[in-house]
Amino acid sequence: MRILLVEDETRVAGFIAKGLREQSYAVDISVDGEAALYMAAVNEYDLVILDVMLPRKDGWAVCRELRASGSGVPILMLTARDAVDDRVAGLDAGADDYLAKPFDFKELLARLRALGRRPAPLRRDVLKADDLALDTASHAVSRGGRPISLTAKEYALLEFLLINQGRVVGRERIAQHVWDENFDPFSNVIDVYIRRLRSKLDSGAGRRLIHTRRGEGYMLGAEPEAGDEV
Repeated sequence: MRILLVEDETRVAGFIAKGLREQSYAVDISVDGEAALYMAAVNEYDLVILDVMLPRKDGWAVCRELRASGSGVPILMLTARDAVDDRVAGLDAGADDYLAKPFDFKELLARLRALGRRPAPLRRDVLKADDLALDTASHAVSRGGRPISLTAKEYALLEFLLINQGRVVGRERIAQHVWDENFDPFSNVIDVYIRRLRSKLDSGAGRRLIHTRRGEGYMLGAEPEAGDEV
């Protein structure tokens, strides 16, 4: 998942972003409400973590404008204001959930997982393809019962391919959801990570699961289709 984190306190934003990236999320940071709306307009995000007290435009206004624009992206309001009226205001503005500071990072992760499942019925706790299994809670990956150790970015790429199982996904969509705004569209980093995943997933297995569709992108499935490069 690619997350937009809107937080004007540099130390807090750095702490949250570091923890999320260690959990395989791609994170873009915005420090004010106006910038957040611009970033949400030009990028495709899976979830927004939105502080209330922001310069230029507060979180409630940002939330209302996102909803008014037709955006259905899940929004988690994150703020030090824990009064009932504040929580109600955030939810009425269009937020999906509300978490008060200070918070336990494990709770933040649990809430993100819950929000991530709402708009995507295919995003189950355990994603499977053939004999491959990925646990979205523990990040455990196995094939044929054999544990597979992945880096955070390898895991994020595999999860995205599994969520889109049976569909061809191009490099642009992969970059939008698995990498952040610092991704270089002219690099071959996606191809490199695909090769790494194939090496780890196919070791000792009878068939490949990740297939290349020339000129279109990649598809994860048990059997290749016509036109796939295996």
